[in-house]
Amino acid sequence: MHAIADLEFEYCTDIQADLLPHTLAGKDATAKAQTGTGKTAAFIITLIKAFTRNPVKNKPGVPRALILAPTRELVHQIEKDFQGLARYSRFTIVSVFGGTGYARQQQMLQDRPVDVIAATPGRLLDFIRQKIIDLSKVEIVVIDEADRMLDMGFIPDVRRLVYMTPHKNKRQTLFFSATLTDEVLRLADSWTTENRVQIEIDPEQTAADSIRQIVYLTTEDKKFQHVYNLLASENLQRVLIFVNRKDTATFLSNKLGRYGQRCKVLSGDVSQNNRFKVLEQFKKGTVRILVATDVAARGLHVENISHVVNYDMPFEPEHYIHRIGRTGRAGATGISISFADEMSSFQIPQIEAVLGHRLQCEYPSEILEKPLPKPAPAKESSAGPAKVKSRRRRRPRPPGKHNKKRTPGSG
Repeated sequence: MHAIADLEFEYCTDIQADLLPHTLAGKDATAKAQTGTGKTAAFIITLIKAFTRNPVKNKPGVPRALILAPTRELVHQIEKDFQGLARYSRFTIVSVFGGTGYARQQQMLQDRPVDVIAATPGRLLDFIRQKIIDLSKVEIVVIDEADRMLDMGFIPDVRRLVYMTPHKNKRQTLFFSATLTDEVLRLADSWTTENRVQIEIDPEQTAADSIRQIVYLTTEDKKFQHVYNLLASENLQRVLIFVNRKDTATFLSNKLGRYGQRCKVLSGDVSQNNRFKVLEQFKKGTVRILVATDVAARGLHVENISHVVNYDMPFEPEHYIHRIGRTGRAGATGISISFADEMSSFQIPQIEAVLGHRLQCEYPSEILEKPLPKPAPAKESSAGPAKVKSRRRRRPRPPGKHNKKRTPGSG
């Protein structure tokens, strides 16, 4: 309660109010909810209450709870949220994910007991094969964003991991998904007990209530002009711009830079260490514009994102909800602005069907139609077109024992 007060949580969100009475009592649960609705805090509070009620210290690498998530960013966010809520307890968490920090994660798992492991499936299985992690004592399993796990092909690995934990009658299982399709529900049936509770929070209505959504009807050749003028005219302070492709993210970031708009890229081409650095700069405000692919559509929690801009309309209508959900979080209001060109306009009816209401479509204003200023010259490669890297001539070494002539086969 002290940690909750420090974090200035005053009231339960809808999913917390519906879910906590059941999960605190030890029941299994299946919940339909997207990121930003408060589900992470709900399952973390459940873990902390269970651990406090029954204090146990296992050996290093033998966790009491396992949280599985599809992306590194989401695992990292879960770790930070847990540390905030468990601030006044002695409970520990280790995040396990690929792309970076192998030796550090290994050392943390081997040095001391750990209560919670939050992980992506691949790196977790790697550590299990090396007998660094043992899931036989897990008391609570949390499966976050099951629908995305399904989309990304992780389910066979997740199934193997779940079956390494005690039988479902001997553990508590909390299962979260943004959609509850037949396939997702079949997974939930196999991993949870028959008396589980099923909670459904309508993410579409949540998005509609807290986020003002605008769609500008534009053309491909004018889309950059309209986006630049939006950024320049309103002096937006913290903006997340979504694109569909990694090369588009790099192109857009570079072009905005030439027009004086400093921004960074978050995509699959950015290394994990650099992703964390970019996110930290965005959170602190040293970078006010972040151009991202759908790698940032879920699990990214940054306070006070005032605007989400869809430079590209998403291919999948459900991704629209996840993208705009980066703003208007935790009861705040936000603005989503999308640019629909000749091709992507055909995706609007599908998005409206998922939302359950019509989108406000309009033509760009005079401000957005302003001519572009003159850009800075495009940067050339560091070597330049005519530069050739010079080689320093090496002085011959004097003869001696360290300057032996090598014979064929000697090396």
